[in-house]
Amino acid sequence: MLSNRESARRSRMRKQKQLEDLTGETGRLQMAINQIQQSINAKEQAYSQVESANNVLRAQAMELTDRLRSLNSVLQIVEDVSGLSVDIPEIPDPLMKPWQLAYPIQPITASADMFLN
Repeated sequence: MLSNRESARRSRMRKQKQLEDLTGETGRLQMAINQIQQSINAKEQAYSQVESANNVLRAQAMELTDRLRSLNSVLQIVEDVSGLSVDIPEIPDPLMKPWQLAYPIQPITASADMFLN
């Protein structure tokens, strides 16, 4: 009977230790979840900023393309009226051949820190 009591006491102690261990693990996992969520929120905010800037750049590119088309039409009229040969540049269509850039490649400077906010 004494042996059974001692065995039951050890069993209760093991269960209590397991419960404490699991409670501690739950706390650590909850902290990790919070850190990951903060990181995700920061990345989403950075993505939104980059997407917004990209939309502005697309709009500017479209506006500049329209201006270039307008200037090319003026050059065409000047060429037709004057009879002089005018070099009218071709307007590149990046949607047709996106891998062929119509402008020189500029290096993109970025640091890994910009994504770790």
